[in-house]
Amino acid sequence: MTYERYEVVVVPFPFTDRASTIRRPALVLSEASLFGAETGQYLLAMITRAARSAWPFDVPITDLVSTGLSRGGVIRMKLFTLDQSLILRRIGVLAQDDRAAVQAAVTGHLGVGDGGGRR
Repeated sequence: MTYERYEVVVVPFPFTDRASTIRRPALVLSEASLFGAETGQYLLAMITRAARSAWPFDVPITDLVSTGLSRGGVIRMKLFTLDQSLILRRIGVLAQDDRAAVQAAVTGHLGVGDGGGRR
């Protein structure tokens, strides 16, 4: 199965302090045709409801309907790659306005293009 940029998927997140995992939503950032199909890997961003902590370039999800999420949250620029066989399922897709905010955050986070540096 292939996944497209801005799809919301469910993946097993590892705990850093123990050997277990928890199923959590994540956002696909890479294009299947450019990266996923060639490598079987996807670049993802964490989605969290962690309101107590902030992370540089957090993007609040403003349109929940299309995401398949039951509660609001933020797309956190904790980026990681994951083998496609570990992606459990697709639950939705990010709305257009939220996509633009994520693109700006990724650009700023990585310091590439016109949006380099911290905001």
